[in-house]
This record gives sequence, structure tokens and C-alpha cells, in this order.
Amino acid sequence: MERDKNPYGLIPDAALAVTDGMIEWIGKQDAVPSPYDRYERVDLTGMTVTPGLIDCHTHIVFGGDRVHEFELRLQGTDYQHIAKEGGGILSTMHATRAASEDELVQSSLPRLDALLAEGVCMVEVKSGYGLRVQDELKMMRVARRLAAMRPVRIVTSWLAAHAVPPEYDRRGDAFIEEVVLAGLHQAHAEGIVDAVDGFCDPIAFSPAQVTRIFEVAKSLDLPVRLHTEQFANLGGAQMAARYGALSVDHLEYLDREGIRALSESGTVAVLLPGAYYTLRQSQAPPVQALRDANVPMAVATDGNPGSSPLFSILTAMNMACTLLRLTPEEALAGTTVEAARVLGLQDHYGTLSVGKRADLAVWDIRHPAELAYRIGFNPLKMRVNGGAHAG
Repeated sequence: MERDKNPYGLIPDAALAVTDGMIEWIGKQDAVPSPYDRYERVDLTGMTVTPGLIDCHTHIVFGGDRVHEFELRLQGTDYQHIAKEGGGILSTMHATRAASEDELVQSSLPRLDALLAEGVCMVEVKSGYGLRVQDELKMMRVARRLAAMRPVRIVTSWLAAHAVPPEYDRRGDAFIEEVVLAGLHQAHAEGIVDAVDGFCDPIAFSPAQVTRIFEVAKSLDLPVRLHTEQFANLGGAQMAARYGALSVDHLEYLDREGIRALSESGTVAVLLPGAYYTLRQSQAPPVQALRDANVPMAVATDGNPGSSPLFSILTAMNMACTLLRLTPEEALAGTTVEAARVLGLQDHYGTLSVGKRADLAVWDIRHPAELAYRIGFNPLKMRVNGGAHAG
């Protein structure tokens, strides 16, 4: 998946050497240096090896479900109306607050396992369903526990600015001060947060409110990301770009000024076709304009209980191609090299390159385009995490 190579960076009849969990050599089979003759060999004849996949935007830690809202949407009720009536994020808030840490671990593990079964080696997990300091911290601790229970890297994002809970109705600024920022300081002190996220949209927070959060994140030397431009354009992408955001996510209503800002800042646009599909949105992210402006694009599941109950990275890749018109190569880049960039980990993950971690996915396919081509079919043969067989 190196950009200066042929499509996909594909090397036919290839071999790679792994030492201490790192890629030490990669090239053609007939050019393997003699020192590697003593290495244990694994025959993958007929297989295709890609970097381990990365799901860079998920909400897999939550309590309860939102099946009832699924039925309401099918009857014509839109997401914004459901949210205003106490559904949506607030519905999951009640279930998440009621769940113990152990219960959240047990309910989240099957969702994580579904991703790992499709070649995912790294998953980003957000808070955002507790909306109280103790419950937001609980979600971050659960995410850390998941990483200790499975061979996977978990990256955590503080998303307390996801919605305003009922006890702070019409007091959004107080919520930011007393929950979002107070909790962020505690999470940072506890070492359980890797990045700071927010939701900038008419049903959530304004750019001015998110700016307060980003200023504190900057003071703590934490990178920032932003959900924005999903239901309307508030200029969130431009604001996030000014803070050097790693990514802006959703972007159905992103305008040309926002695209220009992303292009200049190097911020990644994260496309979430599962939410676009589930909410039956009529306006898609401006993929061609992003492409024309050389804005890098990542793809993720947005796995969550309401707007994207999707826990299949391969399906997300197919949706990105079919619904949003990415190419299969862009979809694979979006779940490898660009997804690593979203998490600030592109120096160690995302491509099969010498010096990078040996997170690999081995597929029983002839060409990488097959990963985005099929629907509901998983050709994974082997997942390798840090050079070790992981399923």
C-alpha cells in the first residue's frame, strides 16, 4: 500500500521476513537474502497478504441496543427527531450508565471479535455514551481492558462532547466545563486517553464550544478529531483544520471551503458509509471534490448501537465503493495506510514496509480488489499481530 508503487503497491510472487515482530525485509521470492534461509518459513502460495486492517472510528463500548429506533426510522421518523425525543445517544446513555464495567466488557467483546475475524489488527474506541465523568471514564477503562483480552491494539478517544444529557438541558457550556473538560483531565492523568473528539452539529455542539475543548486538548498535548458536517455545515471542518486535527468524520455537508482547509492542513476525511446507509441520507460526502483536492480519505465502520450498527470492516469497504464511489484501492487504503494516519500511527502501521510492525492479514484471494467486491463473504485465512499468529 505504498503510494509510489504500482496499484496497491502489489508485489507478485513476494516474500517478507519478520524479526521480533517487525518487518525486516520485503521483496520478490527469488531475491530473498541468504541470511533468511535459517528463518522459519510459512508457505502462503496463492494467498494475498495486506497490512492488517484498521477500524479508525468505532463506538463499540455501549450498553443496550436501539432496535426500537430502527423500527421508527423504517416508519419514516428521522434521526434528528428521535434524538430530540430522548432517543438516539441519550437512549444509549441510560443503558451505559446502568451497566457495570464487567458487563460492558462482556457486551463489547463480541463486537470486537467480529472485527478481528475480518483481519482487523487495530481498533479505535470512543467514549461518549456515559455523559457523566464517572461513566465516560468507565468506558475508557473498558476499552483498555479489551486490549488486554485480545491480540489487538486499541486506541481510545475522549468523546464526552457527544450530546448534552438531560440534567444539563440548556446548559451546554456548563456540561463542557463540568463533565467534558473535568473528565478529560482525569482521563489524561489516568493515562487512558489517546485523543480528543467531539460532535459539532446542530443536534450537538457549536464550533465555539468545541474550540474550548480543543484548547484544553492542545494544552495536554493530545491530538484532536471531530464528527462534523453530518447533518448541516457549521464550519466544523475548517475549525478542526486550524487545530491540525488528525481527522474530520462523516462530512455529508462539507463545503468547498472546508475541503480547502483539509487539503491545506493534511487532515484526513473519514468516510462512514454505515451511518449514511442506516440513516438513509440523501446527500453523500463530496468524494470527488475530496479526491480532486488530494485530501486523504479513510473508511471506518462507525460501529454503534443506533446510526451505524455495523461491525464488519469488509462491508464498510464495499459500501464505500458502492454508495460513495471510492475505488477498491481507495477503500483498502482507507482501512490501512489512511486509517493509520487518522490515529497518528502511520510511522508504524498501515503499509507493509521495512521497519513497520508486522500486523498482517492473509487472504484467500487473487487480487486485493476482491476485499471490497464481495458482500457478506470473509476470505481471511490468517491474522498476524506483531509477527504472531492471532487467528
